[in-house]
Amino acid sequence: MKNLTATLCLTLTILVGSVGMSASADFQKGYTAAMSGDYATALRELKPLAKQGNPDAQFVLGTIYATGKGVPQDYKTAVKWFKLAAEQGYDGAQYLLGDLYANGKGFPRNYKTAVKWFKLAAKQGLAPAQHSLGNAYNNGQGVPKNHKTAVKWYRLAAKQGLAGAQNNLGWMYKNGKGVSQNYKTAMKWYRLAAKQGHATAQHSLGVMYKNGKGVPQDYKTAMKWYRLAAEQGYDLAQHSLGEMYIDGKGVPQNHKTAVKWYKLAAKQGNAESQYNLGTMYDKGKGVPQDHKTALKWYRLAAEQGDADAQYNLGQMYRKGDGVPQDYKTAVKWYRLAAEQGDASAQTNLGVMYGLGQGVIQDWVYAHMWGNVASSNGSVNGGKLRDLAAKKMTPSQLEKAQDLARECVRKKYKGC
Repeated sequence: MKNLTATLCLTLTILVGSVGMSASADFQKGYTAAMSGDYATALRELKPLAKQGNPDAQFVLGTIYATGKGVPQDYKTAVKWFKLAAEQGYDGAQYLLGDLYANGKGFPRNYKTAVKWFKLAAKQGLAPAQHSLGNAYNNGQGVPKNHKTAVKWYRLAAKQGLAGAQNNLGWMYKNGKGVSQNYKTAMKWYRLAAKQGHATAQHSLGVMYKNGKGVPQDYKTAMKWYRLAAEQGYDLAQHSLGEMYIDGKGVPQNHKTAVKWYKLAAKQGNAESQYNLGTMYDKGKGVPQDHKTALKWYRLAAEQGDADAQYNLGQMYRKGDGVPQDYKTAVKWYRLAAEQGDASAQTNLGVMYGLGQGVIQDWVYAHMWGNVASSNGSVNGGKLRDLAAKKMTPSQLEKAQDLARECVRKKYKGC
């Protein structure tokens, strides 16, 4: 879920024009104090009004407690005030109450109850609630997944200018979810969000230009949008910039600059950038060759399940590059990559069985992994299979073939 404090502050700002339009002078004094950061005065002025049932005061009080502005953060008290305002039909309170339920703040997470409150606010035309309701239908949270209904609510919010909804509507058109796939329409919505500074939309717009979807392929324009998103700290855009510098698309090839962008994304936990950064250090591209640092980045990516990184980590342990040679650990990483269908890892795991490195020598499993790898297109896997077959009895060969079929059936897990 998005940052809750940011959501609360955004919603309060959205409602500035409507809150307290016909409210008392006491409310205006409290509201103005809250907006200027004088929370002591805000609390003093608003609490009596809230207790008298003033929904504006209840809403602002709920926001103060939810954000912890001037008071210790207290979601339960925030919920109390939001609920009182929401039950009077106050759309902002209904929306934020839904957000608290969706995030599990103040009580256990409950998507169904979140949807209930989102729906009440959305039907009153509140754009953030329409967007959140679209997310609920898109993800099947609290309601059955329904892409068409998600599109309906995204569109209503997007037409009000909400950048997040415009971005999501663009994604629905790009991927043909709930609507017929239409790259040009996707571009339209991505562009509207991107021009508002929405980093995800800027990156998506860059991807469309890079791939020539909905527009003529244009690497320079792709770079422009990637850079805008990357400079906001968006890791996917930072990764994409790194790739453009590696490939020399839209810019002159520059490995050092690629490393810079990969590093920024990798430090945010982007597994692809961690893997690519490991490769740069492993091969000495853009940085001095450093196997230990390569190992560090491969490990971070591998621990997130990146199969390429798992395979390369296996290679480094097998060869003793940047780490003491350790066949057992090599086998561990080969196996993890092999279970994801990596043909090279499957082949090397079979080799380890054939040589008895890190595992007890077993030509049956060497044959099985070679066979599986061959079925995934590995020429070396086929060679391993054929070599192993020469060292096996007919009954062993039959067992290996049965194991290979079973391994494929299990999608390589637990072979």
